[in-house]
Amino acid sequence: MRWEEVREKFPEEWVVFEAVEAYSEGGFRFIDSVTVIDRYEDSLDAMKRYKQLHRDQPGKEIYFLHTSRPDLKIEEKWVGFKRWR
Repeated sequence: MRWEEVREKFPEEWVVFEAVEAYSEGGFRFIDSVTVIDRYEDSLDAMKRYKQLHRDQPGKEIYFLHTSRPDLKIEEKWVGFKRWR
């Protein structure tokens, strides 16, 4: 499902979804297609569901966002380790 379709189907809601088609470019993740897992009115409920799914299925690309967001351009954040000398 495209993000535009998600926004039309679930207006003004928080959705938890899996990225089906996505690519990285210039430090951002662009998501072309998603599968909606759950929807919520409250951001805390959506975050709890996201955390549960991420813990249970760490290999999947799971997100939670509000449908007021116009597009799915997500800044990629990398965790690094500093080597002590």
